[in-house]
Amino acid sequence: MRQPVKRHDPHQPLYTPEERERRDRTPWTLVQGVLAPLQFLVFLVSLALVVRYLATGAGETVATVSIVIKTLILYLIMITGSIWEKVVFGKYLFARPFFWEDVFSMLVLALHTAYLAVLFGGFMDVRGQMLLALAAYAAYVINATQFLLKLRAARLSAARVDAAEAASVGAAE
Repeated sequence: MRQPVKRHDPHQPLYTPEERERRDRTPWTLVQGVLAPLQFLVFLVSLALVVRYLATGAGETVATVSIVIKTLILYLIMITGSIWEKVVFGKYLFARPFFWEDVFSMLVLALHTAYLAVLFGGFMDVRGQMLLALAAYAAYVINATQFLLKLRAARLSAARVDAAEAASVGAAE
């Protein structure tokens, strides 16, 4: 019988001490720290280009290229993020603290992949392709927000743990 997925308790630290140590030790943390803002920057540029195309009809090629680049960076961050998750939590995807973020990441990945399929398969006109890209981008924004909120929660949790450790050291002296 399958076990139900346990939600991460927001009052529990996001990382166990061992996971935190692995997170801080692995170079994949830095890779994610570089790729995430790079992906966001590419997203902003591409979003502007897609909106420009939809509003004016100008810049189809540059908008299309920007979406493909955004999608390739998404694939790269998903692969390296899975490696990071394996190193830190022992699972390539769907580790307890990031389960729902990973679930939504699959939707983001599916929409970006659908864009590539319609682009290279010629299944939609350019306007339809750009609208599909916007749907993928909307999902990306939601997913990025999930991760930013999780990162903020992790920092607050780490601060509470550090404060508790400092208090216990101070009380012991």
